[in-house]
Amino acid sequence: MAEREKVVLAYSGGLDTSICIKWLMDEHNMDVIAVAGDVGQEHDGLEPIRQKALNTGAIESYVIDMREEFVNEYLTDAIRANALYENKYPLLSALSRPVISKHLVRIAHEHGAKYIAHGCTGKGNDQVRFETSVWLLDPSIKIIAPVREWPFKTRPEEIEWAAQHGIDVPVTNAKPYSIDDNLWGRAIECGVLEDPWNEPPEDIYTMTGSPEAAPDAPEYVEISFDKGIPCALDGQKMSYIDIIYKLNEIAGRNGYGRLDMIENRLVGVKSRECYEQPAALALITAHKALEDMCLEREVLHYKLGIEQKWAECVYYGQWFAPLKAALDGFIATTQDAVTGTVRVKFYKGTCTVVGRKSDYSLYDYALATYDKEDQFDHAASAGFIELFALPAKVCAQNRAAMKAAE
Repeated sequence: MAEREKVVLAYSGGLDTSICIKWLMDEHNMDVIAVAGDVGQEHDGLEPIRQKALNTGAIESYVIDMREEFVNEYLTDAIRANALYENKYPLLSALSRPVISKHLVRIAHEHGAKYIAHGCTGKGNDQVRFETSVWLLDPSIKIIAPVREWPFKTRPEEIEWAAQHGIDVPVTNAKPYSIDDNLWGRAIECGVLEDPWNEPPEDIYTMTGSPEAAPDAPEYVEISFDKGIPCALDGQKMSYIDIIYKLNEIAGRNGYGRLDMIENRLVGVKSRECYEQPAALALITAHKALEDMCLEREVLHYKLGIEQKWAECVYYGQWFAPLKAALDGFIATTQDAVTGTVRVKFYKGTCTVVGRKSDYSLYDYALATYDKEDQFDHAASAGFIELFALPAKVCAQNRAAMKAAE
């Protein structure tokens, strides 16, 4: 009897990937190697996830702690880029997919597997991110996407099929949300959220409390950065990962970090997405405030466009692409002076910058003040304005003359 081909499955233990194991075994006649990455998502323990894959039929199951790698190699780039897709969303799944893909390819090589599979839907972004990342790392690997080929049209149908085949899944028809989470936050979709008129029910949130029920007194936090990377809270030096955990707690209890948006997916569909990303949003807010103080004007203005392209590039699954690497090169040159401290105030669902300081500050009190210490040369403005407006002034004179001659 010929040995069966091996396939490495990106496994989360959720509805789709739980069904994928059985589907790949039965429909593709393959041995499944399940790989789950711990990127800081909620779970009841790593061993149960590994054991569940084995119980479902996988010949091998790995659960890999990727948190430090995720923070130090991926979220460092994200904070330096102030990564906000469509200028609102701090990215989430798009940041974790490349690190998971890297390990999928590594394990495929170790086991001699020619195939990698995932449980992404056929109209979502993650299928693009996984497949593009895998191919940029090893173009010879073949991809299998069971969700794009099986006959189920709805999540209730999947839940029913799983029950018929004795597969334990963590969802029910009464609460059919699709959730993806990691250190950087949580993404929630499906169910009542698919109607954009419906207010998100409070039970979808776990990282953030209701702003209405948040403490009545504001909470102040000082966030310090070293070359663009968070390095301390309230003067206490901490690792980036510990700062994320702590800020998720602080911002979350103050009701800050929720997003409810209509998002433009890469595949062309507009989707209603709800997120809670307390630490991510707070850190980006503080980082941007420090850059406002420390970056020269033209660099700051140009970087805004680079940031948008960076976020779009990563959202589209291009983490390992040449363009993303080139953008990283530019962004890295801007961060040497982004060292200092920002004071933020959390209050009932808001995060407001109320102070900032840095040895690299380009803010000059003597130039900015309107008080008696003012050292700005007001007389120089007349000549500056004359030259600054000259091209437009010449154009206006020409057009006026042409109109008069008609």
